Amino acid sequence: MGASGASSGPRPGHSAAAHATDAAALIDACAKRATRAGVFGSVRALPDHRGLECAAASAASPAHYRLTIEPDGRAWVSLVMADRYLSQSIEADLVHTGDKLSDLVRDELIDLGAAIGRQDPGPSVEHFRDEQKLFTFRSPVTPRAAPLDDPAVIERAAQLLLAYQSCFANLGDMSGGDQGHDEANA
Repeated sequence: MGASGASSGPRPGHSAAAHATDAAALIDACAKRATRAGVFGSVRALPDHRGLECAAASAASPAHYRLTIEPDGRAWVSLVMADRYLSQSIEADLVHTGDKLSDLVRDELIDLGAAIGRQDPGPSVEHFRDEQKLFTFRSPVTPRAAPLDDPAVIERAAQLLLAYQSCFANLGDMSGGDQGHDEANA
């Protein structure tokens, strides 16, 4: 364990079973909050307490908001999609407006009542293509691994998941719906 307090795996003195219980508490609380918000197409827990997946309700092609827990105990919120064009449509909006994703997510967190100071830059946002070839935007729930059952961590994770949805739903083709994809209703 380094000076930052981050560890690999469950926190010291914490068994793997206790870590799984803590992860389940985080996932369950965030799933309830996501379902209650009514802004996702579906909400489901991932196997083995790895996280939560929420379908984007109106995207032009499949996309999912996720809360994931890495083996080191660090939690992340992300938006993932296989469609390169959907990712590029988000990027194009950002280039056109000159907005920074971290600023947009920060603004949404503030709107959700998160305690963010004036000088706080908000969460960092990484953008990359992962090993499953999914285009990914992601932010850490906390700057380093933290107890997953801590009420402040649970609240931050739920707020960040909802902030991601509010932010990205207005970018690119994330609100593209089924335009041209549902010929059965034509």
